[in-house]
Amino acid sequence: MKEEIEKALEVLKKGGIILYPTDTVWGIGCDATNAEAVDRIYKLKKRSDSKAMICLVNSVKMLEQFINSVPEPAYDIIDHAQQPTTIIYDNPIKVANNLVGEDDTLAIRVVKEQFCENLIYKLRRPLVSTSANISGEPTPNSFAQIAPEILKGVDYVVNLHQSKTSGKPSAIIKIGNDRTVKVIRK
Repeated sequence: MKEEIEKALEVLKKGGIILYPTDTVWGIGCDATNAEAVDRIYKLKKRSDSKAMICLVNSVKMLEQFINSVPEPAYDIIDHAQQPTTIIYDNPIKVANNLVGEDDTLAIRVVKEQFCENLIYKLRRPLVSTSANISGEPTPNSFAQIAPEILKGVDYVVNLHQSKTSGKPSAIIKIGNDRTVKVIRK
């Protein structure tokens, strides 16, 4: 695993995009502070840049560095969620502008999966995580189902967990700075 982290890290630091296993499904990722890399992912997925993508962080401490003000309910959700849960926050800071939604929001998940945690720790920045499919196509349930176009379009494919079936996409909850909580996806 250490070798795969180093290889992925090298690509990310050069502004590249990777295909990697997450705590949910296979993801396409890049440094969330690099607008050019984010743009490459939108183009690879044939996705409108008005459709937001998720970012992964490795800790609450990192989350607090990229969200202007984390609402109190978020801490309880992060601590007690039984499944991977992504939270949409208001007022993200220090990330690529083309990641931020038109309503000034950003979806972030504190990841609890060893490879992602370690990679993000070493990168010291959030990692973009969007499903490894062309926009509108089904999310692949395994590495074997990932389209050749996606495999060819990334700069590095992480060589871990390729025989494992993926989980399901994360739950998504929106928490406004006014403390309103809305479940987007269970």
